Amino acid sequence: MKGIVKNFGAINALQGVDFSIEAGEAVGLMGDNGAGKSTLMKIIAGNLRPTSGEILFGGERAEFANPLDARKLGIEIVYQDLALCDNLSAAANVFLGREVQSGLGLFSRLKHAAMNERTAELFSELGSETRPRDLVELMSGGQRQAVALARTRLSDPKLVLLDEPTAAISVRQVAEVLARIGQLRDTGHAVILVSHRMGDVFEVCDRVTVLRRGRKIADKPIGNTNPDEVTGLITGSLEGA
Repeated sequence: MKGIVKNFGAINALQGVDFSIEAGEAVGLMGDNGAGKSTLMKIIAGNLRPTSGEILFGGERAEFANPLDARKLGIEIVYQDLALCDNLSAAANVFLGREVQSGLGLFSRLKHAAMNERTAELFSELGSETRPRDLVELMSGGQRQAVALARTRLSDPKLVLLDEPTAAISVRQVAEVLARIGQLRDTGHAVILVSHRMGDVFEVCDRVTVLRRGRKIADKPIGNTNPDEVTGLITGSLEGA
C-alpha cells in the first residue's frame, strides 16, 4: 500500500499511509482508538475504497470494488465479532456461502459428510479439538475463533486479517488462538494482527506498525523495539522514527 488516503467528508481517517507485508510474515497493527487501524483493514479487505493511493498485491496493481474482489485474490478477514451463526454447526459456519452440493437446481442437495470431513481436517491443521457437528452457540470463545480461522483457511488465502482475535476470551484460550496465528504464519500465510494486547503482538509478530491519528509513525522489527517504546509511540509521548 502506497500513500493511502481515506477521507470521510472533513475527517481524514488515513493520511498517506504506506504499508507492506510478505508471505510467511505476521505484522502487528497497533494504535489508539481512532488511529485508523480499522479503516486500513477495511480497505485491504475490500469493504472501503481509498480516496487516493495505490495497492499492489503480488506485485500487480489491485483495486477492490467489494470484499469479493479481495477474496478472489486470496485475502480473508476475521472481524472482532466473528460473524458466526450461533444456531448452525461448526461445519455449516465454515462452509456458509460456499456449501458443497451435488446435483443441479431443484435436485441439488448438500454434501454434509464431505463438509464435515473437510472441516475436521481444518481443525486438525489448526490444532483445535473443536468438532464439525458442534453447535456454535455452545462453544467457548477459543472454539469460536477456531471456527472463524477454519473458515478463512477453507480457500487457502495468501493474506489473513485478524481484528482483535483475543479480546474477551480466557488466558488459556488466548494461548490457543496465538498458537493458531503462529501456525498460519509458519505455513506461509501473511497475517495482519490488529490488537491492543501488547503481549500478543510481541509473541507472534515479526514486525509492529503503529498508526496515530491516521498516520503511520513507526514500522519496527519486534527484535528492535519493546512494549514501553510501542506504548509511547501509540500515546504520542514518543515520536515515530
